[in-house]
Amino acid sequence: MTILLEALAAHAAADPRRIALDPGAGEPVTYAELARIVADTARVLARDMAPDVPAAMQLDHGVRQAISDLALLEAAIPVLSLPLFFTPEQTRHAITACGARMISDRVPSERAGHRETAPSPPLPPGTARITFTSGSTGTPRGVCLSADHMLAVAASVVEAVGMRHAGRHLALLPPGILLETVAGFFATLLAGGTYVCPPQADVGLADPFRPDFAEMLRAIGRFGITSLILVPEYLAGLVAAMERSGTRLPQLTLVAVGGAHVPPALLARARALGLPVRQGYGLTECASVVALEDGSASEPGSVGKPLGHMQVRIADDGEIVLDGPLCLGTVGGTGGEDRQPGPFATGDIGRIDDMGRLWIEGRKSSLIVTSFGRNISPEWIEASLAARPEIAQAMVYGDGLPAPEALLVPASPVADLSAAVAAVNAQLPPYARIARWRETAHFTPGNGRLTGNGRLRRKEILAAYCSGEPDFFTVLEAATVRERLAFLAIPQLQAGLTGTITRQAYLDYLTQAYHHVKHTVPLMCAAHERLRHRPELIAALDDYIEEEEGHEEWILSDIAAAGGNAEAVRHG
Repeated sequence: MTILLEALAAHAAADPRRIALDPGAGEPVTYAELARIVADTARVLARDMAPDVPAAMQLDHGVRQAISDLALLEAAIPVLSLPLFFTPEQTRHAITACGARMISDRVPSERAGHRETAPSPPLPPGTARITFTSGSTGTPRGVCLSADHMLAVAASVVEAVGMRHAGRHLALLPPGILLETVAGFFATLLAGGTYVCPPQADVGLADPFRPDFAEMLRAIGRFGITSLILVPEYLAGLVAAMERSGTRLPQLTLVAVGGAHVPPALLARARALGLPVRQGYGLTECASVVALEDGSASEPGSVGKPLGHMQVRIADDGEIVLDGPLCLGTVGGTGGEDRQPGPFATGDIGRIDDMGRLWIEGRKSSLIVTSFGRNISPEWIEASLAARPEIAQAMVYGDGLPAPEALLVPASPVADLSAAVAAVNAQLPPYARIARWRETAHFTPGNGRLTGNGRLRRKEILAAYCSGEPDFFTVLEAATVRERLAFLAIPQLQAGLTGTITRQAYLDYLTQAYHHVKHTVPLMCAAHERLRHRPELIAALDDYIEEEEGHEEWILSDIAAAGGNAEAVRHG
């Protein structure tokens, strides 16, 4: 029995009706029910599933996902945790790499046959969780963690923040993210709190990379949430939504922020709104959490002192080195040195102050050395740029150039990027000021320019924008980013994207689509006859006519299926 199931049983004995899982719209699960269901399910899983075949989960937040996670952990069956935002290629790679069996219906099951022809390497003994980081390349890397390691980190988090914060924790980070699993899910249950786990769409995260922060703010208040774990972008969006609406969240007692550096200006804005923000630091290899700020109103910017299970030191070149429990290895790795406790070179640059607090100052691999010989951490400048409300994303580069340059993504159709850069430059030393900048389209996992946990894929971005002339589509995206932001803000489109569109509005759209196709195809046919001297246009018109001809009848069928009057539309 794991310490987590022991904790569930203890909470059930002390207060059997205490709510353990709250799915938001469905029936909550008490600690007594959860302890029983997890124990029973674990026995069935241990009997029916091979312990050496990982179970791949790619589920939305909810009671099913939570119980499956706990039962598999208790049954000692390795879990391959797959975020919903993984591309099909990333998902296939992860499942194939470790020979996992899918327990949700998001991915076709033909992988079993593939596994027979290409056996997967054995996992490190004791593997309980396989987390495929999206990493800095398109191919994820599988990190293997033990149950004891994850639960030790969760217990260390509870010890650091105190049991008083075991209230109602809301799952906001996407399902499958290790930080939320360990520091949110496991820690909440160890402490006896309530894990609130509605589907992502119910908290404004139908698309986790284009959040509806107004809905997120409403959900936090509606569910009576007392604690959150956020990435910096979510914090920035939540702060902006609170500033615009005047809404406050006095019930919150803990807002932990991790995953990337948080600009001190953003921390100051959050705390001015009453948000009890604490910045943290961690890595997947260390089960996500290494350090966390305490609750004191200390100088913003540090990630706090290391938690009890980990020791931190700074190497001669400024790299952060960890001593403590580490992952068991990686899928397909050779084991050996990466299976032993530290020292572990993180690749991060930082310092430890006189009070023992850790400060993160950038990545060793992304350090810029200007032609003036100045070493500059791009993350430092990027954090200042991203803290500006006009800027959604920023990437700073300039190795070998006289001064840093930047690629900037506007946050709104009317964002004044020039003014934002000028304001940031006024706060920077002369050698670090942005000399030139260009406007670009969003960096996302979909276009290969952002990792799943929000880190910039620097090589891919530089290849797209700075290695010769950008391709046509890259130029087109950058040139139309503001128009697309304006388009996405249309209320009707937002309703469609979030699934809140009414049936009547849907029928109205279909009606307009019918008339559009009905008239456009004849127009294109007429144009075709008069443009025979332009073969380059004729080919495009042929494709369009072939694609759309007869489509209006399909639309009428859709109208009828949705309960509309198709014949009235035909003759309207």
